[in-house]
This record gives sequence, C-alpha cells and structure tokens, in this order.
Amino acid sequence: MKLGRVDGKVALITGAAQGLGLADAQVLATEGARVVMTDIQDDAGESAAAEIRDAGGDAIFVHQDASSEEAWIEMIKDIKDRYGRLDVLVNNAGFVKIESPEDCTLESFRAQNAVMSEGVFLGCKHAMGLMAETGGGSIINMSSTAAMLGYPIFFAYSAAKGAVRAMTKSIAVHCQMNGYNIRVNSLHPGAIDTPMIDQTSEVLGLENKSDLSPVGLGTPEDVANVVLFLASDESKYVSGSEIVIDNTLCIQ
Repeated sequence: MKLGRVDGKVALITGAAQGLGLADAQVLATEGARVVMTDIQDDAGESAAAEIRDAGGDAIFVHQDASSEEAWIEMIKDIKDRYGRLDVLVNNAGFVKIESPEDCTLESFRAQNAVMSEGVFLGCKHAMGLMAETGGGSIINMSSTAAMLGYPIFFAYSAAKGAVRAMTKSIAVHCQMNGYNIRVNSLHPGAIDTPMIDQTSEVLGLENKSDLSPVGLGTPEDVANVVLFLASDESKYVSGSEIVIDNTLCIQ
C-alpha cells in the first residue's frame, strides 16, 4: 500500500538499471518520488524506467558514467532545468572484480575506485549546491560490509567502499557546519541477492549462492526500505551514520 512517504521529492539514483539501484528506484517511485535513474546500461535502464511508469510511478532514465565529472555537472544541470530541485541522491553505482591484493592490477584498482570512490565524491560535490539552494535533502551513499571486514578477494572494492564510509562522515559534518540542511549517511549491505552475488558465487565455484551467508541472502528490497527511510522526512535527525544491512556482521 502506498503511503506517500516521499511524495513529490526528486530522487537521483546511480547504477539504477539493476540490483540495489533498481529496487531503490521502484520503492521510491511507489512512495511518490520523481525518480531519475542513471546507469551505463542503457537498454536495461530504459526498460526498468518504463516498467516503473507502467506501474504508475514517475521515472526517467538518463545515461551517466558516474566516474565522469563532466557527466555529473551536466546531470545536476539537467535536473535543475527539469525539476528545479534535487531532494535525494543515492550514490549506488558500482561493480566488483574478484582479486586479492596480489592479483589486483593498478588498472583494476583505479577502475573500481573511479566509479565507487571518485564517483561518490563527484556526486556529493555537485549535488550539494542544488540541494542547499532548495532547502536541503538527503544523500545516501552505498558502501558495504566490505568496508568493515577483511575480504581479501574483494580488495579494490573494499578500498573503494572504505573511502565511501569515511567520505560520508566528512561530508555530513561539512553540510552541518555550513547550514545546508543536507543529511548524509552510508549504507553497508552484506550478502544481498543481486547480480553481483551471482557473479561472486560463480567465480568462487559455489553450487548454491546462499552459501555466501550463514543465514541466507538478503533481498534488494531489504536495502531499498532503508533507502526509503533515509530519503523520507522520517530520518530528519539522522546524519553521518553508517547503517549495516546484513544480520551477520559479527560472522566472518
């Protein structure tokens, strides 16, 4: 049942063609947000946005490389021209390569950090101005339990997600010190049933992907429901927090 928890809010979600980003877009649109979905997977993104519209939601898809500063500048300008405001930013775009510290090349390390570390920095940097101009908002940065635990096979991914965790706190304090009325929080999902988990289980040769977690996999909706809370005014007193969505953080 729709409760309209984010009615009229404009939300930008990166990496929204599949997985967590898609679930975020679906949930926010269902609750009344006007959703801008971005990704480099154009066909999947266009199809996903169309399905949300067919279900009665307000969603568009725009191609965006989250690692490009020029793309971010153009994206924020387009949102200002189209909607006049930005209320919610979900920095979700990401990918993983399964490599140990010894196997990881500098090229691979830079590629993963370009999207998941630099991309989050650029999103926050260029969204803050528009959000502050129009009364504030909520920035939700997708990190991971990999930022908290030692996962050698996710070396570069862990480094990028660790940067997200630290940046989030600094940006939250920056916004508070400057009176921007912008909340900034990081989410730390664990083993969530997404294409990334499919990739990981295949590379590791697991017959059952649920073996990646001792209590089974979470769903993208488990994460999207927390995104909804942070996007809504219900979280108006929550900033600089790191929220774990895992159920097994103590188990390595």
